[in-house]
Amino acid sequence: MTAPARWLQRWDAQQEGYLPDREERFEVLVDLVEAVAGPRPRVVDLACGPASLATRMLARLPDAEVVGVDTDPVLLALARSTASPGLTLVDADLREPGWAGHLPAGPYDAVVSTTALHWLHEPDLRQVYAACAGLLRPGGLLVNGDHLRAHGSPRLVELALGLDQRRAERHAVQAEDWAAWWSAVRQDRELGDALAERDRRAFDHPERSETSREVHERALRDAGFSEVDVLWRKGTDTVLAALR
Repeated sequence: MTAPARWLQRWDAQQEGYLPDREERFEVLVDLVEAVAGPRPRVVDLACGPASLATRMLARLPDAEVVGVDTDPVLLALARSTASPGLTLVDADLREPGWAGHLPAGPYDAVVSTTALHWLHEPDLRQVYAACAGLLRPGGLLVNGDHLRAHGSPRLVELALGLDQRRAERHAVQAEDWAAWWSAVRQDRELGDALAERDRRAFDHPERSETSREVHERALRDAGFSEVDVLWRKGTDTVLAALR
């Protein structure tokens, strides 16, 4: 196994420590794209990281065209190391209003994201959803898998968070956490250039947003999406879908 492949394996393991239903969520996301666009969709993967979702999508739908967008040099380097045919990677920051202009021209059939948009605060989230509406064809799909809380139901949110904790503990694996993975990656000389670029950009995740599911739904409707609904959920782990 190559060094990048080992890092990707360790990435999957540490992510599964936080998301015991991660593979099921991936399956749901790919199923939805296939249902809307068939076996040859054009897809944008927002904040794609090391291309975990894109890789699974292309394994299921080998004739798909997926454009992965991220701005973390290390994760993009890992994505490039195992890139599948059909995957194009774009270095762009979703928080910058012109990010969509770096992509190959649309229209696209679907925009997907998984465990990423919770870092966006509401103004950035609204800008991203508006740009996505412009990228999609009429009838196109946006689908976001993430932890989303419904602020209008505080007691049910408390129960949902309890379910998250119970499931994580029940399915816990003996794996490193997020911080330990990044600490280990910093010792890999093969990733030295990407790590140096990450440091040059002073790149880090912003403070996590507590943007509610209601905010996501309202922002999608304000961006011009005609239908918005939750299509899968376990605890706060949610797949929110919208049709253009």
